[in-house]
Amino acid sequence: MNKELLLANLRSIPDFPIPGILFRDVTTLFKNAECLKELEDTLCEMYKDKGITKVVGIESRGFILGASLAIRLGAGFVPVRKPGKLPAETIQESYQKEYGVDTIEIHKDAISQNDVVLIHDDLLATGGTMLAAYNLVQKFAPKATYVNFIIELIDLKGREIFPKDVDVTSLLCLEGE
Repeated sequence: MNKELLLANLRSIPDFPIPGILFRDVTTLFKNAECLKELEDTLCEMYKDKGITKVVGIESRGFILGASLAIRLGAGFVPVRKPGKLPAETIQESYQKEYGVDTIEIHKDAISQNDVVLIHDDLLATGGTMLAAYNLVQKFAPKATYVNFIIELIDLKGREIFPKDVDVTSLLCLEGE
């Protein structure tokens, strides 16, 4: 993986969405064709031999690479969304965010016990959103579940909230606020 390319194209925005937060903006990676290909190729290489049958993408930036990765891996794509956005029957999970409480949903028929699931999102900070998505996926009792991020803000220790046996990977590990 060409970390220098990715880091050179990653935008950091101070004091967004609130004062004291240094926001890591992955949209600058997505708009650059070379970076987008680098991300997709790297993720595909990481997961090509894991038997992934479903890729779960978290609204909204997790949809971008999640869907393309699902295609490359020959897997289905499952969106995890905010309440009221999915049309069929759902299950929910609420979680604490850095600045409030939120809820996400997944369709009740999205995953089976025979699936091997990769849950993907853009950024691991405190981990609340991904842990909620992980908990939703575990309600289906899939064969295996993998968790992946483009960026991990290591000083926020979000990785530590996951059970020790969960395979959590990040492409870029950065210090962050």
